[in-house]
Amino acid sequence: MKSTVLGCVWFSSKNSNAATRTQDIVCRIMVSSLITLFSLSLCSCFQGPLWAKKGLIVSVPFFVDLSRPADLSLNHTINMYLTSEEGISLGVWYTVPERRWKEAQGKDLAWYENALSDGSPVFIYLHGNTGTSVICQQVLSALGYHVLVPDYRGFGDSTGEPTEAGLTTDALCVYNWVKARSGNSLVVIWGHSLGTGVSTNTAVKLLAEGVVFDGVILEAAFNSARQKIPVHPFIWYYWKFPGIGSFFKAPWAENKIVFPTEENLKKMKNPILFLHSEDDHMVPLPVVQQMYEVAASAQNTERVKLVTFEGSLGYLHNGLYRDALPVVNPAVFVQNLLRSTVCWCIS
Repeated sequence: MKSTVLGCVWFSSKNSNAATRTQDIVCRIMVSSLITLFSLSLCSCFQGPLWAKKGLIVSVPFFVDLSRPADLSLNHTINMYLTSEEGISLGVWYTVPERRWKEAQGKDLAWYENALSDGSPVFIYLHGNTGTSVICQQVLSALGYHVLVPDYRGFGDSTGEPTEAGLTTDALCVYNWVKARSGNSLVVIWGHSLGTGVSTNTAVKLLAEGVVFDGVILEAAFNSARQKIPVHPFIWYYWKFPGIGSFFKAPWAENKIVFPTEENLKKMKNPILFLHSEDDHMVPLPVVQQMYEVAASAQNTERVKLVTFEGSLGYLHNGLYRDALPVVNPAVFVQNLLRSTVCWCIS
């Protein structure tokens, strides 16, 4: 008895020998790979060109050259590479304020580095596990900000294996690179999902060196102390061949993660803005409300703010990029920081 699926012949185990069993395993991996690729292509079709999935082994949308951000309407953006530590190269998209887009055409990295010292606020956007929002870069740029979006090690076109300590080192590298070139400009860290854990880790790491962030925005923040993380966030890195984990011991088991955000919030001394959708299907609103209370208790309710968005807007966990509305709050956040006051009035 046999059946043929996508050109693979599968024999029943009753009549198979070692060779056909090996063939069966190979065929299952091939079919699993094809199904995964088909699913990812559907995902890119539904989400469209404004969402660049840079955190997968197969980048989505397909056929996007990450060295060419202009292909995604970021025509005043340069793709550059920073060395986080020996053997680790980080791909970074750096977008200048929109008012400088004409001036930016055809310019090299040296021009972009010099542009950082023009006095405009700088955002470092630390993305989540599956991608980064192009529209977020566009809106922040339109508001007059510089925006840098790094891919952590192992993500996108960056090299290396992702680890919690490694991602923190990568964020520190980008921050130090920016600070060395931006003079006295305001530098704000915006973390989304996984990026919130990286942001708070980095803030505490810098605090130990006597450095305090100008401001931190935590979008769709998770709390590993109160909520179990159902799937290892770096599992995709080891699944270079979809389905391989079914046949071999999970190699990600040794890659321990903690992301002690709640403990970090007790130590942080910089202004914090939480952004959260009431219909977030991955991190329930009470989880972020509890984190807000921890942070506010460590500082005060003037330095720590929580802004929520109605569930009817349908933002879920990854959707704040869909509208410019959520970005208005960070703009107010920045303006208050620039006025050197902690009396924020964000609605």
